[in-house]
Amino acid sequence: MGSDAHLIVVGGSARLLDRAIGRVEELEQRWSRFLPDSEVSQLNRWAGLPVAVSADTVTLVEHAIVAWRLSGGAFDPTVLGAVLRAGYDRSFDQFGDRPQGGHSVLGLGADAIAVRGETVTLPDGTGFDPGGIGKGLAADLVCAEAMAAGADGICVNLGGDVRLAGAGPDGGAWTVAVEQVGVDHPIVRLGLSGGAVATSTTLRRRWQVDGQTRHHLIDPQTGLPSDTDLTSATVVAGQAWVAEVLAKAVLLAGSTHPFDIMGATGAEALAIGQDGRVQATAGLAAFLGRQAVPASV
Repeated sequence: MGSDAHLIVVGGSARLLDRAIGRVEELEQRWSRFLPDSEVSQLNRWAGLPVAVSADTVTLVEHAIVAWRLSGGAFDPTVLGAVLRAGYDRSFDQFGDRPQGGHSVLGLGADAIAVRGETVTLPDGTGFDPGGIGKGLAADLVCAEAMAAGADGICVNLGGDVRLAGAGPDGGAWTVAVEQVGVDHPIVRLGLSGGAVATSTTLRRRWQVDGQTRHHLIDPQTGLPSDTDLTSATVVAGQAWVAEVLAKAVLLAGSTHPFDIMGATGAEALAIGQDGRVQATAGLAAFLGRQAVPASV
């Protein structure tokens, strides 16, 4: 998935960890746009035609459509063309020293994705990029399956999308540090007995093309890397795919009204501006214990 994976399984059979690792690898084989034989690559290759896919991929596409609606379009699974035009046409660890701008004629069309039984049809002229929601949903699936198989607790961290359930290694709650690129200490530490934490940032996966800095966070409204004045947004939610989608929406919203998208989602958030100012929703305090959110970093 173009990211590091970190899994911790508490209790249960020793085989549960191997099973969880294998499940992450299986989902990557199905969902990675960088693998030519993945089901996502097949959807993109045959856009305009129905493609038979696994139940996992049907679940991914259905969640991506819900995420597009939930985020008011801030997350768009058909943003692939814009991602390719920005130059993100291969796994980030393969960029090398001289990344190039890309070319693509693909456009948007999330509203016209069709799911019927075991087939998915992308609109002709579009491409599907699961992006962060793929990592978040994978973490949710692996977490739920491990708990159902007898784990006492589990932490699945896929590139910063963290899903937690059950008992932590010491038998109590889990602690998740919220970090910021360039800051040598956690901004806050969150205590959770379950749920998910996801961070979206413009400070990672950056590259230069013709002297201009680009990053992977594409604004679907412009088709360009976002010019938001926030550098990161972290969301705590019940599920990792929801936390991931809302984190991106908060980040794109900017510092003036970053949390309007949260609405009645039940999620909480923290955002950091380019000036270092930290903002947080009032409900985040429930996860902080005696800590206070710093005014700046």
